[in-house]
Amino acid sequence: MSNARNGDTKLPCLPRNGLVKIPTQPNGLGSASITKGTPAMKNRLCQPSSVPAILSPALAHRSDLPIPSLASPLSLAALASVSSPPGASLVGLNASEGSEQPSPERLPGSPSERQLAVDEKILNRLFWYFSACEKCVLAQVCKAWRRVLYQPKFWVGLTPVLHTKELYNILPGGEKEFVSLQGFAVRGFDGFCLVGVSDLDICEFIDNYPLSKKGVKSMSLKRSTITDAGLEVMLEQMQGVVRLELSGCNDFTEAGLWSSLNARITALSVSDCINVADDAIAAISQLLPNLTELNLQAYHVTDTALAYFTAKQGYTTHTLRLNSCWEITNHGVVNMVHSLPNLSVLSLSGCSKVTDDGVELVAENLRKLRSLDLSWCPRITDMALEYIACDLHKLEELVLDRCVRITDTGLSYLSTMSSLRSLYLRWCCQVQDFGLKHLLGMSSLRLLSLAGCPLLTTTGLSGLVQLQELEELELTNCPGATPELFKYFSQHLPCCMVIE
Repeated sequence: MSNARNGDTKLPCLPRNGLVKIPTQPNGLGSASITKGTPAMKNRLCQPSSVPAILSPALAHRSDLPIPSLASPLSLAALASVSSPPGASLVGLNASEGSEQPSPERLPGSPSERQLAVDEKILNRLFWYFSACEKCVLAQVCKAWRRVLYQPKFWVGLTPVLHTKELYNILPGGEKEFVSLQGFAVRGFDGFCLVGVSDLDICEFIDNYPLSKKGVKSMSLKRSTITDAGLEVMLEQMQGVVRLELSGCNDFTEAGLWSSLNARITALSVSDCINVADDAIAAISQLLPNLTELNLQAYHVTDTALAYFTAKQGYTTHTLRLNSCWEITNHGVVNMVHSLPNLSVLSLSGCSKVTDDGVELVAENLRKLRSLDLSWCPRITDMALEYIACDLHKLEELVLDRCVRITDTGLSYLSTMSSLRSLYLRWCCQVQDFGLKHLLGMSSLRLLSLAGCPLLTTTGLSGLVQLQELEELELTNCPGATPELFKYFSQHLPCCMVIE
């Protein structure tokens, strides 16, 4: 990493979804990555190097740091240039403790600078200012930095993502050897995402990760060939798992869920798994009495499945996301609202057969809702918004993306909602300038998305400066959003992040 003030190269770009890509390493773990628990800021396609020197300008003025000297801060480029021997592991996946890393005496600079560079009290504060990608690089500088950076507190909220090919080293004879995961264990990772793995790969992971039996709380399997037997072994061996995600796994069946699910699981996500249908929901409802969150994307689930939920889930389940469940109708909504009356988060995104009557049932029976997602529900009209405004007085987030029948009249209903903080109207093609005027009195609104609304003009959008409490405004693919308008917003909404 180079000093950004000298015009040298910056760190690699970070994708929108928060994935931190690791440069290729000789040990076969080159594409390992770490993903954040929260999405990256929407208006940042890449993160520049935020720390050109050991002491950033922000820290240079901190009087509470015990800094001996600020006259000549050490350049990270100077340190990194002598710190990374060929083959060194970036995240410590297979790093040897005997690697030739520079001792403090060998670092460039004066004695006071070298002392500053390894002062653990300073480093413990300083490293909070770095991104996950930067921490991976800084861990190579020296053993002192690695020792500080490998504390679990610096990796909270991050999930390692490992693909099948990254789990093995190829030995000279052609045999495969499972990699060392000690570097992950030292940092205390309690959640993993494994991509493309088989039953055998999962067994190897369990045997080789020291924290697998009790310390792993969350497991995500994506595009994997796990079978019923593998799923049963994994949940039997990994007794600490309380959050489970299965995405694009087409080799397990509903019988595998019946044999493997257990009461300790509190959050379950199943998506794009071809064998999941109504009977899978029956297994979930019977075997998971402590379920608090269920995310389901299943094209074959029908209204019958939503009648399987029992009174046990009614008390505990607060989050239900039914995404692209095409067969769900208003009859299924009836079953859901009576079985799960304590929901605070509900998504019916892509449930294209749900109509205004279904939304009326939701509004009348789920008064605790704080987040409601009706995106990609083409049958929703302004009448549904009237039901929402009348009954859901605690609602803070409403997503109406691609609800193409919503008009300015519907926005007039929403304008009465004093609790609403986030409103998404992406590609609502009938919303016009007059509708925006209804939103100008919503002082509680903090996030507004109008991306892709084709009828909004520059004149109508400019009125949004009246929303002085707005923190984020999305105008992507909005014809009325001109460079002059963005300049106007920068002057009159200085605290608002405007996404072009």
